[in-house]
Amino acid sequence: MALETQEKFLSFNLGASDTAVISLQHITEVLQVSLPEICGVPQMPSSILGIYNWRGEMLWLVDLEAMLGYPPISQGPNLFSRMMAIVLEDKGKHLGLLVRQLIDIEWLDTKEMKPATAELFYPKISPFLQGYFIKDSEEIIFNLDATTIIQAPAWRINN
Repeated sequence: MALETQEKFLSFNLGASDTAVISLQHITEVLQVSLPEICGVPQMPSSILGIYNWRGEMLWLVDLEAMLGYPPISQGPNLFSRMMAIVLEDKGKHLGLLVRQLIDIEWLDTKEMKPATAELFYPKISPFLQGYFIKDSEEIIFNLDATTIIQAPAWRINN
């Protein structure tokens, strides 16, 4: 395994059985958030839960699962429990992704990443994939593209 192609990723659950990773280089912080702390904003796509006060700034929070075509986290049984928000940063823009559960920080070899083809994945997830990894257990891990997620048209709101 060549060290120069190793990169650190944060892994987390998507839906009931999928796993995804995002490169740590785009992650500013991980924090716990409960739904009552999120200020809803009317007339937004359902995947946008609202605004959260983060370090004195307005941080848009997105239900990553709803955005990618999974059942929304925000409508599950854990409605009032705390959820994990992954704060992404790209060119000074921040966006919070709400996820069900974090798994770990892991080193993955970017040379082993396979290209994402539209036939393999749901149409909603394809635009946000950089590729995928296959673990020894044959499990597929989605590598989400933080930059594409932050730049998504849905939340280009004077941000």
